[in-house]
Amino acid sequence: MKRKCHIVYWGGIVGWLFVVGQIAVGSHKKIALESIQASDIKVHIDVLADDSFEGREAGSRGGQAAGHYLAQQLKRFGLQPAGDQGTYYQQFRGTCRNILGMIQGSDPQRKHEYIVVGAHYDHVGYGTHQTSYGPLGVIHNGADDNASGVAGVLAVIQAFLALDQPPGRSILFAFWDGEEQGLWGSKHWTANPTVPLNQVVMKINADMIGHLREDQVFVFGTRTATGLRRLVSHGNVNTDLALDFSWELKANSDHHPFFAREVPVLMMHTGLHEFYHRPTDEAHRINHQGAQRVARLMFAIAYQLAHGDPVPEFRPLSRSEGPSDRVELERPLPPRGPRLGVSLAADQDDSDRIVLTQVLAGLPAERAGLRRGDVLLRFADAAVEDVPSLLTRVLQVESPTSVRIRRQQEEHAEEIDLSISLDHRPLRLGVSWREDDAEPGTLILSEVIPHSPAEAAGLQVVDRIYKVEGRTFACGDAFRDLVATWSGPMPLLIERQGRLRTVTVELPPR
Repeated sequence: MKRKCHIVYWGGIVGWLFVVGQIAVGSHKKIALESIQASDIKVHIDVLADDSFEGREAGSRGGQAAGHYLAQQLKRFGLQPAGDQGTYYQQFRGTCRNILGMIQGSDPQRKHEYIVVGAHYDHVGYGTHQTSYGPLGVIHNGADDNASGVAGVLAVIQAFLALDQPPGRSILFAFWDGEEQGLWGSKHWTANPTVPLNQVVMKINADMIGHLREDQVFVFGTRTATGLRRLVSHGNVNTDLALDFSWELKANSDHHPFFAREVPVLMMHTGLHEFYHRPTDEAHRINHQGAQRVARLMFAIAYQLAHGDPVPEFRPLSRSEGPSDRVELERPLPPRGPRLGVSLAADQDDSDRIVLTQVLAGLPAERAGLRRGDVLLRFADAAVEDVPSLLTRVLQVESPTSVRIRRQQEEHAEEIDLSISLDHRPLRLGVSWREDDAEPGTLILSEVIPHSPAEAAGLQVVDRIYKVEGRTFACGDAFRDLVATWSGPMPLLIERQGRLRTVTVELPPR
């Protein structure tokens, strides 16, 4: 049976109340978002990446001091202790400690669901052959790895506290120890959770967010639940980062123990660099404004998850997907064959005349009797004025259609009317797409046909179409029906590299 799909409209008193509510909530969210400041992030990075913490190796004197600093911050913020026996600490492997604090949810129905937002606070101390790219015996302060992620999470906490009321769902903030030793802290917590693991609906991880370059942030994990890419992109509206939605999901940071237990995950990362796991990863190299933007993105995502319904459910297929599957999904379609089968150019002696410079064998133009050197006067009952408008018209007209040419005979020019049966169906928009079960209600463009209205509007292959003039659609068939019946300009909400924008396509008359 063919799947039925539909278009969703917001209207009436229910839609109006929804919009008013969103405006009120949005103003509080904006205040909270803007409370995340680069200066605050800098303070925490400068403290944690100071020599006095001796590189924060797990279980070491410096690592313990860093954990104590973080517990003090949670206490200062007034977060509820979420560690062992009413403390902020969860101890493991002797002197290693996770630091845990919670904001209790305000919604009676959802406060027993948890979002975990975390970052590891340990680094590699003085370095070993296993943990450092050298030199050894020198303090590795780990400003980016991962004082930057810790500072970002602390800023997110302050943003939630700036709201007029707590979020609907509870948020557990976790600072993991022993990540550099093999994800010790997050593995210990998932084996010995301090809140029910089956009520954790999402894990957001920040690992190395301090070296933002060219606005690029890698976002891992959007395949672990349906709709996460769209959710992250909506969260990016105020930060406008260029997001690379990686399909890799390795056991290389603290999101992975959650993923292994079927909890959807997201991880933010600004990429490796020449200072990684070296003593040169120092505080003065951090891009604090960039870390501020990533922290604001994390807050926006966590905010949506804390208030939204339904809860994203784990997507089992994410276990078997990888970069090669992404390549296949985003692979452009090969160019389709020409509809008319000619090459055109303005006449060198008269730029107002359009001349056939080539007529391809076996295609509609040759079959209709057109020849190289013919001058096109009219096509589909319209005067031929320039090459671009003609090529667009060729895509759009019904077949068969008419053409008038001027042909130079031996002693005179003759005007000739011909009928042409064009190849392929006429196009209104000029795109092809693929659909993906991880992105329901989204079209992933696999083709943008040259000279089409879509190309003229600036659409590109791999753009995602989310809405048509505020309306969502369940599948490609519903979108195709909209295009077929639409009158006038067509505003499309698209996503490109995590950035949302509205592109208006000028469709031809129906």
